[in-house]
Amino acid sequence: MIKFFEKLLNLIYIQPCYFCKSSKEDTLLCSKCHDKIHFLPLRELRNENGVKIYSACLYDGIIKTLIRDFKYHNKKNLASIMAQLMSEYWQKLNIKDDFLLIPVPIHKSRLKQRKYNHMDIAVKEFSLLTNYKYNTDFLIRIKDTQNQYKLNRKERIENLRNAFDIDETKMPDLETPILITDDITSTGATLNEIIKLLKSKGYKNITAFTLSTPSFG
Repeated sequence: MIKFFEKLLNLIYIQPCYFCKSSKEDTLLCSKCHDKIHFLPLRELRNENGVKIYSACLYDGIIKTLIRDFKYHNKKNLASIMAQLMSEYWQKLNIKDDFLLIPVPIHKSRLKQRKYNHMDIAVKEFSLLTNYKYNTDFLIRIKDTQNQYKLNRKERIENLRNAFDIDETKMPDLETPILITDDITSTGATLNEIIKLLKSKGYKNITAFTLSTPSFG
């Protein structure tokens, strides 16, 4: 009788893959779906204003679903998958700096609407896998910008001009290696604006890392 109930509980509480719904592996991301993800080569995606930018995956298929549902549909449990994929790629780069993780912030009006910043949650998960510390209060968004995907590069740059600021009461030491983190980068306009701001405050050891990018050339 005990074994019967144990089997019943296993059936009830087994974790299906979020993407294909298979229950064979009891995980949110099964190995079959993991193998469909297009991981990028282990080198920088681009250099913005002297700062190396890395990206782990192509923005397609499973990654699109992951970001959309985590960001807009309150699927906070997907934070662990995002962190897992980012960590999997990042560890292979073998970069030795002891970074402070800084997630790209959202404006307070958007935070009120969504109730959470998905990157704050993802960064906390990522920190558990890398042993990096994080600061979700240092960088702030002071301009409620338009959605970037609707704009061309020139419009994106203008849209993000002076969109960010720093809470100087929560500034890390200027020698601290900073790792800016986000879900996706396309033209690099968001990261470039943050990089310029950090450099203007005296930070020199800056790197950026995103889960995904639409293209890799």
